[in-house]
Amino acid sequence: MSDTPFGDADHPRPAPIHPDAVLPPPMSSQSADNDPTEALNEAWANILTKVSKPNRAWLSNTTPVTMHSSTAMVAVPNEFARDRLESKMRYELEELLSDHFHKAIHLAITIDPDLELALGAPDHEDEEEEVPPAQFVPKVTVGVTEPSARPTTTIDDDEGNRLNPKYTFDSFVIGASNRFAHAAAVAVAEAPGKSYNPLLIYGGSGLGKTHLLHAIGRYVMSYYDNVKVKYVSTEELTNDFINAIGTNRTTEFRRSYRDVDVLLVDDIQFLQSKIQTQEEFFHTFNTLHNAQKQIVMTSDRPPKLLEALEPRLRSRFEWGLLTDIQPPDLETRIAILRRKVAAEKITVEPDVLEFIASRIQTNIRELEGALIRVTAFASLNQQSVDISLAEVVLKDLIPEGRETPVTPERIIAETADYFDISADDLLGTSRAQTLVTARQIAMYLCRELTDLSLPKIGAEFSGKDHTTVMHADRKIRALMGEQRQIFNQVSEITNRIKQY
Repeated sequence: MSDTPFGDADHPRPAPIHPDAVLPPPMSSQSADNDPTEALNEAWANILTKVSKPNRAWLSNTTPVTMHSSTAMVAVPNEFARDRLESKMRYELEELLSDHFHKAIHLAITIDPDLELALGAPDHEDEEEEVPPAQFVPKVTVGVTEPSARPTTTIDDDEGNRLNPKYTFDSFVIGASNRFAHAAAVAVAEAPGKSYNPLLIYGGSGLGKTHLLHAIGRYVMSYYDNVKVKYVSTEELTNDFINAIGTNRTTEFRRSYRDVDVLLVDDIQFLQSKIQTQEEFFHTFNTLHNAQKQIVMTSDRPPKLLEALEPRLRSRFEWGLLTDIQPPDLETRIAILRRKVAAEKITVEPDVLEFIASRIQTNIRELEGALIRVTAFASLNQQSVDISLAEVVLKDLIPEGRETPVTPERIIAETADYFDISADDLLGTSRAQTLVTARQIAMYLCRELTDLSLPKIGAEFSGKDHTTVMHADRKIRALMGEQRQIFNQVSEITNRIKQY
């Protein structure tokens, strides 16, 4: 089978048809050899024998609907399944259908919620089996009791926790906008499963929610003996569950999420509309909570505003403590920059820090990014960091006037245009140096200029893993202070994006 997408000169692709569009009547028996629905049923059964085993699991939850001329309509149970077929399987399925019918076939995918009941989902009868209660026993070798000192203890990175060593209570800057959230996080870290369970921290992107999530995990692992901490984004949780169903490994999935003492879930808002995953997480939540295992979640909004979340889950999320993080005030922003300067061992005058803090007012990630740009420019030009230099650098980063929201699509388009390549090439897999550099710069800019999480950015780049995005972000940050060309490229593309 060809590796190229269906729709070349020999096999022209029909114009796309929206799944909900009103289609013409099916072919009559006079214009087709067989009834169109039966013909599609036969073709679909044949396709099931030819696709891989994981894909077969996905297709087993679909139902062929009918044929309309050169369009085959297939029903799936939910948006998740439709996205999977659209992004991963469409070309292969259209090619197989075309081979079967000896003509070019376009696949139209529609959602039939009734199929949700027929899914090959796990049996929930014994979902909430009892698990041993949590045992949080302090390490006898640890002598200090202050939370700020705890994260310095060496931590064994057990499989699955993926905790960032930079995200500790020590490195978290406390201000009026986050003081209560920090206090709640420390209380949970000191007495997991007892103080506030669950703890849900909500607020805008780039304000420190993930930092506190990792700090809790690192504190618990450094203070308590033989504890299991699992950190996961909601997208990763969902993908794990989908893959478990597709490979018939739901038992292993449950064990990996329930055989833990502390479960840290980032961006729980992405659980909305994912019906099966909500069902599974509901039972996982109950199992952990009943065993006094600690659950900590983050969200971009409070549970009551997660309208596409099941009421029973919203209710459980409110059992413990809800706390929000607001954008930092000027004093806190200056303190954050001072902490960053000290950590990076660079010299920046106080008035420069105040200037940067006054220009970036809502997002800590962009605040630190602005500091990195100013210091990188100074390093490249062998200049001291002063107000005039900061004004020059930040003028491109934040032009005067009203800003329109920056989207990944605009970043990708502007980056591709700058490097004189196509967006498809930028999003592809080629390892040509120019394409790799363009791709990494675009990922870095998505991280700096948008509110998207690492997994979300990866999804925008043809499904790249979140670790690929993290690597690109770190690499471009480092190269900006070492290579003038990279700094100029990033600055020019940023300016184009901001002037859009």
